[in-house]
Amino acid sequence: MASVHESLYFNPMMTNGVVHANVFGIKDWVTPYKIAVLVLLNEMGRTGEGAVSLMERRRLNQLLLPLLQGPDITLSKLYKLIEESCPQLANSVQIRIKLMAEGELKDMEQFFDDLSDSFSGTEPEVHKTSVVGLFLRHMILAYSKLSFSQVFKLYTALQQYFQNGEKKTVEDADMELTSREEGERKMEKEELDVSIREEEVSCSGPLSQKQAEFFLSQQASLLKNDETKALTPASLQKELNNLLKFNPDFAEAHYLSYLNNLRVQDVFSSTHSLLHYFDRLILTGAESKSNGEEGYGRSLRYAALNLAALHCRFGHYQQAELALQEAIRIAQESNDHVCLQHCLYLASLGIQSLVQQRAFAGKTANKLMDALKDSDLLHWKHSLSELIDISIAQKTAIWRLYGRSTMALQQAQMLLSMNSLESVNAGVQQNNTESFAVALCHLAELHAEQGCFAAASEVLKHLKERFPPNSQHAQLWMLCDQKIQFDRAMNDGKYHLADSLVTGITALNSIEGVYRKAVVLQAQNQMSEAHQLLQKLLIHCQKIRNTEMVISVLLSVAELYWRSSSPTIALPVLLQALALSKEYRLQYLASETVLNLAFAQLILGIPEQALSLLHMAIEPILADGAVLDKGRAMFLVAKCQVASAASYDPLKKAEALEAAIENLNEAKNYFAKVDCKEQIRDVVYFQARLYHTLGRTQERNRCAMLFRQLHQELPSHGVPLINHL
Repeated sequence: MASVHESLYFNPMMTNGVVHANVFGIKDWVTPYKIAVLVLLNEMGRTGEGAVSLMERRRLNQLLLPLLQGPDITLSKLYKLIEESCPQLANSVQIRIKLMAEGELKDMEQFFDDLSDSFSGTEPEVHKTSVVGLFLRHMILAYSKLSFSQVFKLYTALQQYFQNGEKKTVEDADMELTSREEGERKMEKEELDVSIREEEVSCSGPLSQKQAEFFLSQQASLLKNDETKALTPASLQKELNNLLKFNPDFAEAHYLSYLNNLRVQDVFSSTHSLLHYFDRLILTGAESKSNGEEGYGRSLRYAALNLAALHCRFGHYQQAELALQEAIRIAQESNDHVCLQHCLYLASLGIQSLVQQRAFAGKTANKLMDALKDSDLLHWKHSLSELIDISIAQKTAIWRLYGRSTMALQQAQMLLSMNSLESVNAGVQQNNTESFAVALCHLAELHAEQGCFAAASEVLKHLKERFPPNSQHAQLWMLCDQKIQFDRAMNDGKYHLADSLVTGITALNSIEGVYRKAVVLQAQNQMSEAHQLLQKLLIHCQKIRNTEMVISVLLSVAELYWRSSSPTIALPVLLQALALSKEYRLQYLASETVLNLAFAQLILGIPEQALSLLHMAIEPILADGAVLDKGRAMFLVAKCQVASAASYDPLKKAEALEAAIENLNEAKNYFAKVDCKEQIRDVVYFQARLYHTLGRTQERNRCAMLFRQLHQELPSHGVPLINHL
């Protein structure tokens, strides 16, 4: 877009191929593309009202503004845009440009002489102060300042511009003809499209000041409100580099480069661009002209403020605190209340970060919500919608951490249904922020946990559309998607598929990836390898104080022990996990730990105590747990009921077995929701044994047949079932 083809475009600020630093000192210059736009305007003025319909004229008027403000485009593309609005006018413009380009230099001279007539008369075609009028006057003035040699270069560039446009028109026609005759050659068509796009980029000229300002403001607005419509990080950086090649002191381009580097988490380049922005702002004296000597101090304090936000984003909290203190100090010296208010926003983010740390430290939910409530009052008072969104997303994550999925779901839906307080242009999506992505990821995981995989897939599809892979928040849904796929593969017994997903998870979250690798090894009966991996992960997580993962690892280690017929060794590990869960108020993990303790007691032959433990833990699991955990809990209850009934009299034993069968049916329904075939196999095996004991042959045979089908389909790793029937 902003690249230079010196043989086609004449830049009045270029001397012997060297661009002067103040290339934007001239507001506009004449290019072949702008001559084509002038021809369009001239034809619109000459065409009578009856020749063009009202709808066509309305479409042309809507087309004019982007043509005047946007960058130069190829002639064939300009023809196409005009033809979509008014085919008749497109033909007239094509004829006029052809006559001018294939004629003589005096034809272009005469064209610019005739442009002045647009302002003459009592009722001129164009008003001097209108957008079109200002554009015409700028072009006439810029053309009148050209020397004869510069005019000749411009005419030569116009001829080349026309020839390239005609050549591409012929290529497009050939391509359409070829696609009609040979519909199977789609790949060749795609390659041709790519080459055409590259040619468009290489043929575009340097941007004028207005074009550059429009391009920068447009891309900055898209990055904030709808990143999907902005250029990709690589393409945008290429355009910015070309723009800075003409004017290295263009401060706004450095700031957009800073925003663009944030998208790809490039610490060095973003810091480099941010510092360059404020350096150029001071060197050019842009602020000092409007604010006097105060302009320099203003740049310095906002530089420190932005640097604090940058360090905070990348997790460099000590550097962020130092930069924030510097910004506050300079702002207080200068009585800059606006800057101090921005510092307050950063302080609000600091409060939310502190709440997050307190949540990991095991503080109670009511204290955390009170802390967020006080900051929310300020957010609502000042209509700070982004901070409100962050606060709600924070509450969603806290409730999930504490195992309250219903409350987490409520907060996530509140964020999604809340209208943004900021007014944006029509057609621009709202809430394309990190908090919005976090809420959607929580929704996808919550739906997947309840077996609603179709709904989770729709949420992920929306995430992929709103946050494409090259956007800065894409890694959130990428990790969420990988985890859901991993869980489904494990539930379905496809361990090889789950193992292939571990690499992608590790790339996005190394700790999560190592943990899930150990889970796969454990499922594949590679106990020693899984134990070594879990021990290393446990030491690392204890070192970095990742309590949630520490408890998960301890539960996996305990499972390794009782699967290795060592339940007594598993008990101290489970008690350690339970103590941590209680200390940090992780209710859901505490309930899961109690389930494991109950199972260990069942293996040790004390089912009555196991059943009493289950009554303590099963309520929160059935209320807020995942479907798979609900099924496991009901399956364990049934096992304990059967084991406890071993010493009952025949009548009471039969009643206990009937109750166990009902619980097994409920467990089977839960497992079916998440397509967990391995657990269903264990359930129907257990049901067949119970039906056999009760003498119900038909039900026994049905369960036995289903077990046989699943057992042949799934790999066998041993079935840890109770034989006390």
